[in-house]
Amino acid sequence: MAKNEMLKQEEYARNSRFINKDEYSNIPETSRIYDIYQKRIHQANAMDFDDILLYTYRLLDSNPDIREKYSKRFRYILVDEYQDTNDVQQRILTRLACPSTHICVVGDDAQSIYGFRGANVDNILTFRETFSEKTETDGKVESRPAQIFKLEQNYRSTNNIVLAANSLIAHNSRQIHKTVFTEQNDGDPVALKNLY
Repeated sequence: MAKNEMLKQEEYARNSRFINKDEYSNIPETSRIYDIYQKRIHQANAMDFDDILLYTYRLLDSNPDIREKYSKRFRYILVDEYQDTNDVQQRILTRLACPSTHICVVGDDAQSIYGFRGANVDNILTFRETFSEKTETDGKVESRPAQIFKLEQNYRSTNNIVLAANSLIAHNSRQIHKTVFTEQNDGDPVALKNLY
């Protein structure tokens, strides 16, 4: 999680939010373990997945010439399961995006399930504004939000399941509004079981 927030081990050790959370979760040694882990990775001349993302972002952020080279090379970017991207992945995309880059993302904010490993559903909820098309006319900058194409038909589930899912999703305070439907039969009634 620290790497998703782009915190090096020494920054993590000084971050009161993480220190307090670790104390509360009864894992106060996390900072020390993070430090040992990073030293071992360095000794092995290796990177973990989060390092690959983090160092890619740092490379693009601090080297405009490299950022421009790849922005021009990748004129079309497609990201699937966008609701499960984390902050570093979002920052990489914003560095690669330029006026001639076309970005298409596929995802469903109601299916974001990886928050426990750093996914940030805000990435898909704010996509339209983050990647809005900006044009300048007579010194005035205008912004046109990215387009959304809703694929609302469900081909897998029965009608009862789709209706139950819609009724639950309706309670999300922040969402991209959609009405999922199916042409399948009603199927079995949805049963609620408490298993505790």
